[in-house]
Amino acid sequence: MSSENLPQSPEQQLRKPRVAVVFGGRSSEHGISVVTAGAVLNAIDRTKYDVLPIGITTDGRWALTADEPERMAITDRKMPDVAQLAESTEGGVVLSVDPGSREVVYSEPGSVPKALGEVDVVFPVLHGPYGEDGTLQGLLELSGVPYVGAGVLASAVGQDKEYMKRVFTSFGLPVGPYVVVRPREWDTDPSAARKRIVDFAGEHGWPLFIKPARAGSSIGITKVDDLSGLDEAIEEARRHDPKFLVESLLRGREIECGVLEFEDGPRASVPAEIPPVTSHDFYDFEAKYIDSASGIVPAPLTEEQTAEVQRLAVDAFEAVSCEGLVRADFFLTEDGSFVINEINTLPGFTPISMYPRMWQESGVSYQELVDRLIQAALNRPTGLR
Repeated sequence: MSSENLPQSPEQQLRKPRVAVVFGGRSSEHGISVVTAGAVLNAIDRTKYDVLPIGITTDGRWALTADEPERMAITDRKMPDVAQLAESTEGGVVLSVDPGSREVVYSEPGSVPKALGEVDVVFPVLHGPYGEDGTLQGLLELSGVPYVGAGVLASAVGQDKEYMKRVFTSFGLPVGPYVVVRPREWDTDPSAARKRIVDFAGEHGWPLFIKPARAGSSIGITKVDDLSGLDEAIEEARRHDPKFLVESLLRGREIECGVLEFEDGPRASVPAEIPPVTSHDFYDFEAKYIDSASGIVPAPLTEEQTAEVQRLAVDAFEAVSCEGLVRADFFLTEDGSFVINEINTLPGFTPISMYPRMWQESGVSYQELVDRLIQAALNRPTGLR
């Protein structure tokens, strides 16, 4: 019997819904996830919801953390860490995998486990592998706990740039040239893999972008201007993911668009433009989060261009079977056409992140955005849908 069909006690009917904000994680985007969690915790309406912050350390321990968003900010150009916020260095939080119970238990070595009560919905703000890629979503499906954002398949596809592009292509969405190098191929015959990349450069020209296939926040990406920098760029990408992509440079403007699920279906926000960052080679992690390079919202586009990129963003959302929210990233090329670069199923939610800024300009405040996502998750059943 699934938990959504269980009868509620009078106490459950009277209490406020309980939101577990899960953040941190084992990926290289751990720090930015903590920053995002601080912003979300600040925005949740405490008159409507009870909140349980749960941080996942870099080694995978689920830790009980204090509800102190002010400690989750970037300080002196350094990212925060769950280990600094955890109430114990050994205690762990466990979520039941019994779909008839949403009980959360906290235990420490040598102590009797303590029940923390039931969780009604999880707001995951994990970025990258072990959180944004369908793994956490699968656990929550097994547990029968509703959650914000895309389901297992959409999360996995949205995390893996190779399969994301394959899905886009199958739905007729415009995708730029790319090459994928898988782990076995590189480990077995790196010379042949390198030749494929060089041949790709011969066809499409330098520079190339070497990217981890399953990472985000521009981590591990290197712009390579010629053959001399190729091996170092591959090594950097593989430091984050044994599978990597090679993409050609698309000359044009970088345009982003947010998608949010409403009662009548997904809608697109006003788009934003990421202008060239003169202090960086491209819009990398440092530019996004450390130096706070800001985009232009709304993007200076014609009405026709705005309508087109909004249509493509919603089409991408639907193609991957997303739920809740998506940020879709595009290039507006020199010939006036849009090419989709990627989507993020759990986009950055920091105060400077583009997704909430685009919706703010579209008339949806940060607080309303968070509330709408929680309510949508509470109203959505777990399981096949």
